[in-house]
Amino acid sequence: MGLDAIGALPPLRDELAALGIAADKRFGQHFLFDLNLCRKIARLAGPLAGETVVEVGPGPGGLTRALLESGARVLAIEKDRRFAPVLGRLAVAAAGRLTVLEADALAVDEAAALAAAGLGPRARIVSNLPYNVGTPLFVKWLTGPWRPLSMTLMFQKEVALRIVAAPGGEDYGRLGVLALGLGAARVVLEVPARAFTPPPKVDSAVVAFTPAPEPPPDDLVRALQEVLAAAFGQRRKMLRSSVRALGGEALCAAAGVDAGTRAETIDVAGFLRLAAAWRAAKVEPQPSIAGTKSESQRLRSRRSRSAL
Repeated sequence: MGLDAIGALPPLRDELAALGIAADKRFGQHFLFDLNLCRKIARLAGPLAGETVVEVGPGPGGLTRALLESGARVLAIEKDRRFAPVLGRLAVAAAGRLTVLEADALAVDEAAALAAAGLGPRARIVSNLPYNVGTPLFVKWLTGPWRPLSMTLMFQKEVALRIVAAPGGEDYGRLGVLALGLGAARVVLEVPARAFTPPPKVDSAVVAFTPAPEPPPDDLVRALQEVLAAAFGQRRKMLRSSVRALGGEALCAAAGVDAGTRAETIDVAGFLRLAAAWRAAKVEPQPSIAGTKSESQRLRSRRSRSAL
């Protein structure tokens, strides 16, 4: 069995109708039944023959079919157990190239899951992500202990635009700085709402992300996340105010960044310098306890002098 067996499977609509399955809003589900569009998304991920691909939220398996047709080995992570019969039949047709894991992708240890499936730790991610978990999953794969070789992901269009936004615009924020600080991202396909069943209220877009050849070290990435949370948590304030808890003017001066500007105008390089300065400030040696007086000690000393 193989490509012929996959091609002989019933249409996705018929499979779901036979099982009485409809999209569940709790899981942010919108089905993509157009196999030609699914094949286009798979092609946008690059040559996949012999590659290992992680797919999150396969649902009835439209994109999964396209990935298998491309020659990939697929680990599909699906939280909704209603799709088990459909995906099970697809796994049989794929002759060992599809492993289905019933789990919440936010809680999955991808390296362990790949190992359990008999696959190597290095994999690409290609997914039509559920809308309600798309952003946290992307951040997890950007910053977590397991990093994919590449990501080809469908988001709500507004999220996709935030990922690729340049400084100075309203879309520019924490997500874009994090993505562009760790690699390169671009929108490769826009998908209208009418392509889905049921159609969502917004259009979608596919983002292709490639990690930097030499990404920043993990401690710098953690510092960058702290700086971004502060800077964009109060994005209308001047930087000296929004990052006051991290050092304010002194932090900006150490990073060579204008403290009188707003976060939305600082480029990715500037935020990386701020993160580096914040990381350095956190590891500076603190005064020893023996060499300092506590506030209560100082108060007692002043009282003693007053009594003399």
